[in-house]
Amino acid sequence: MKLDALAFGAHPDDIELVVSGTLLKLTDLGYNTGVVDMVRGELGTRGTPQIRAREAQASARILGLKVRENLKLTDGQIFDTQPARLKVIRTLRKYRPGLVFTHYWDDQHPDHVHTSQIVTEACYLSGLAKIATGQERFRPQRILYFMLPRDVKPSFLVDISQYFERKMQALRCFSSQLYNPKSRGPQTYLSVPEFLPALESLHRYYGTLIQSKYAEGFYCKEAISIDDPVAFFMKRGRM
Repeated sequence: MKLDALAFGAHPDDIELVVSGTLLKLTDLGYNTGVVDMVRGELGTRGTPQIRAREAQASARILGLKVRENLKLTDGQIFDTQPARLKVIRTLRKYRPGLVFTHYWDDQHPDHVHTSQIVTEACYLSGLAKIATGQERFRPQRILYFMLPRDVKPSFLVDISQYFERKMQALRCFSSQLYNPKSRGPQTYLSVPEFLPALESLHRYYGTLIQSKYAEGFYCKEAISIDDPVAFFMKRGRM
């Protein structure tokens, strides 16, 4: 199956945190979308790989994904190696997405940093015919980066106001990772009661930048071409 957009996240739930509203919107627009998780989350403080796999599939149904796969790299040991690159190259050539989403390259989590590096390099290498995988070569049109540091201004923002509740519904599928007053497990950054309100505040902030209620932000390394500036900006109203 050919996909229009494919998002690569290091861990199950990374995509739900910052890209899922956009994926919901793309699906509603008629595009085929998919998610690839790099690891199963076996080093996670809470939950198990088996639990997180079930949570990921439950979320995929809410998001309307055509594909959700796990490359089963080793959690905490995602490195830019040839075997890791080849796994991503095979996935790109299999689904041939025009648009690829992945982590911004400057992140405190090494798995996020290396996922960004692997996916970025694989998107280029996938277009080289002499890298043999038994598939036709393919190179995506554009890579968009998510989980931006606070000091990085997004290249553009996607209004997800009408999709925010479904986005949160998909994220809550990962109940093993989120706040549960009945849980006696160790706390993490995601499992404290303040986390979800803080996440909502981030999306509200992005929304204020484009006069909407909620938005998701992305960074693009390349310049973005606009064919008709008048139509593009007039459709978006006043500053």
